[in-house]
Amino acid sequence: MSTWGKRIEVTTNLAILFAFVLVGALAAKRLREPSQFNAAPSVGETVSLPGIQWSKSERNLVLALSTNCHFCTDSAEFYQQLIPSAAKAGVRVVAVLPQPIPDTSSYLGKLHVSVQDVVQSPLIAVEVSGTPTILMIDGTGKIRKAWVGKLTPDQEQQVIADLR
Repeated sequence: MSTWGKRIEVTTNLAILFAFVLVGALAAKRLREPSQFNAAPSVGETVSLPGIQWSKSERNLVLALSTNCHFCTDSAEFYQQLIPSAAKAGVRVVAVLPQPIPDTSSYLGKLHVSVQDVVQSPLIAVEVSGTPTILMIDGTGKIRKAWVGKLTPDQEQQVIADLR
């Protein structure tokens, strides 16, 4: 092989190696951080869920989760604090997950998260594109507030304050 051929081969191999390192770094970052493209649901949008009558409560807190979302699992301690605060404030809590009910019930049980209603539904039904998402929905089914992703401690306190 000529000198030029060896240089081209070495350059090509280095370019491929660089591309793999770059893709690997981006993938690792994606796994460590909540998705940046998960847009917040539109406040004011009306949503409906099978079997849920929003009018049963003036305020409904929806936890949009997924059994394979590690940010949802990482947020379990917050949900364990949030649910009693919601109950004290007279806010109904509904969990919406895309997985079958037996899987979601088992998942919520492992997290020690107990809600009034669990619904299996595509998350788009509640205007959610990513998990975890928390929605405050009024008695007419309109989204009044939305929090997307794993919340910071300050954001968690804001959610609890907004229940009052």
